[in-house]
Amino acid sequence: MASVPSLASSVNQRVADALASALPEAGGADPLLRRSDRADFQANGILALAKKAKANPRELATTVVGSIPTGDLIADIEVSGPGFLNITVADRAIMETLAARAGDDRLGVPYSASAGTTVIDYAQPNVAKEMHVGHLRSAVIGAAMVEILEFTGEKVVRRHHIGDWGTQFGMLIQYLMEHPHELDHKSDAEVSGEEAMSNLNRLYKASRALFDSDEEFKTRARARVVDLQAGDEQTLAMWQRFVDESKIYFYSVFDKLDMDIQDPDVVGESGYNDMLVETCKLLEDSGVAVRSNGALCVFFDEYKGPDGNPTPLIVQKSDGGFGYAATDLSAIRDRVGNLKASTLLYVVDARQSLHFKMVFETARRAGWLNDEVKAVQLAFGTVLGKDGKPFKTREGETVRLVDLLDEAVDRAAAVVREKAQELTEAEIAERAGQVGIGAVKYADLSTSASRDYKFDLDQMVSLTGDTSVYLQYAYARIQSILRKAGDARPAAHPELALTPSERALGLHLDQFGELLAEAAQEYAPHKVAAYLYQLASLYTTFYAECPVLKADTPEQVENRLFLCDLTARTLTKGMSLLGIRTPERL
Repeated sequence: MASVPSLASSVNQRVADALASALPEAGGADPLLRRSDRADFQANGILALAKKAKANPRELATTVVGSIPTGDLIADIEVSGPGFLNITVADRAIMETLAARAGDDRLGVPYSASAGTTVIDYAQPNVAKEMHVGHLRSAVIGAAMVEILEFTGEKVVRRHHIGDWGTQFGMLIQYLMEHPHELDHKSDAEVSGEEAMSNLNRLYKASRALFDSDEEFKTRARARVVDLQAGDEQTLAMWQRFVDESKIYFYSVFDKLDMDIQDPDVVGESGYNDMLVETCKLLEDSGVAVRSNGALCVFFDEYKGPDGNPTPLIVQKSDGGFGYAATDLSAIRDRVGNLKASTLLYVVDARQSLHFKMVFETARRAGWLNDEVKAVQLAFGTVLGKDGKPFKTREGETVRLVDLLDEAVDRAAAVVREKAQELTEAEIAERAGQVGIGAVKYADLSTSASRDYKFDLDQMVSLTGDTSVYLQYAYARIQSILRKAGDARPAAHPELALTPSERALGLHLDQFGELLAEAAQEYAPHKVAAYLYQLASLYTTFYAECPVLKADTPEQVENRLFLCDLTARTLTKGMSLLGIRTPERL
């Protein structure tokens, strides 16, 4: 496993060395190298340095250029404008670097030097409630961040903080005690997610109707909440039935989403019950929280309500009940103390931002978070309908996630069938799942998480434009070329001159590792999606301009097959980090 230095980092080092010898007092200065449309790279760091050293920037640039050898790495370097350096890399250096990447199963991508342990909180459905379109983003963005972080060498602990506690369970449990067969299954065969959810829905509606119409039942249901919180065995056993039934349903939805959710990673609100009293005591004893009108509160000067008074975080209510804050703070204690996290990452709706700011600040004041342990909210926007308003059904209901995924797969089946060559019906169905679910994930991940996005299935499963289907077809097309290559094998030939489209593709392939490091550091999976779309676009141009199997010489055929193969490997790796499959044939 050898990490391969990128061309950008090698060029950067050469320029930095030349800068240091031309201007010794600037030792270690950053040449500020970036990709450029005038050459392969442009370095603009000389302007600021010259200003600091009171030197003429163009003269300094000329001196620097004079001490940089050209040949093996840098083919050409020139001063432009007030003192920029335009740098062109040698074709040989591009192909040698790519050959080194191809020889490594990680494509030469290094592990992060600062890897730690991240606990990531994502995919948080509620027990006894249907998952709707609002649950999509946390699951998809979270799963992509898990893969990206793990690939860079981070130890990742997954946590699904499901809503499995609270007053509504009093009503549900009491109803189940009085109607014990409501959650029974029709047969001993494996229960479908659909059946589990319809059981829960029916029971929820019936108990709600009784709660609203029968005062005596309402009193019994409220007493049952007290039993639940006190840990009464019979009550907990009934509560567990709701959790188990809900998990059958959750796992069926995550399965549709092609996501792997493991039971030990599901730690709901109930998982922190035993810590709540101690959390409150620690906060009160340290003075971080104070009693106000009987409630335990944390006050902040910077967060004020509409009346201008500070908005407190209420950790314990005046009646002794615990709010979300107590659970969230206990979870922080657990994740830092027991799971030894260096980063806590919360993939949660942007509308919860104020709550999490207050919770994180409280944890900092209590000493649970500090310079060594940080908490970050990866806040995401809302899924909108085509009309730009929050996504609802025609009847104004929230859209069930299952219906949405099924429809995406149906649309994808039509697209796959239209293009399918020699695929059987079973293969078309399998591809439809990969294309449809991929389309939903990619549409979500190709938008910056903090922005809202429009859910438009027609556009998502389109073969043109920035869609996962376009990327999947690019991958499948390469596989088809590699199958047709016969005896010709992909092999890099650094001695060959490259065309402009070969160079552009090669330079982009070389940036994969740097891009992943950036996406991991900024928690920005959309940067991976943008990189892959650009890769597929550059490949399309290369394919249109450079005959692969009909190239002029056997060496050129092999070299172009090599570029095809490395593009396919980079596409499939990048897509898998986003949780999207790349079928070999489409």
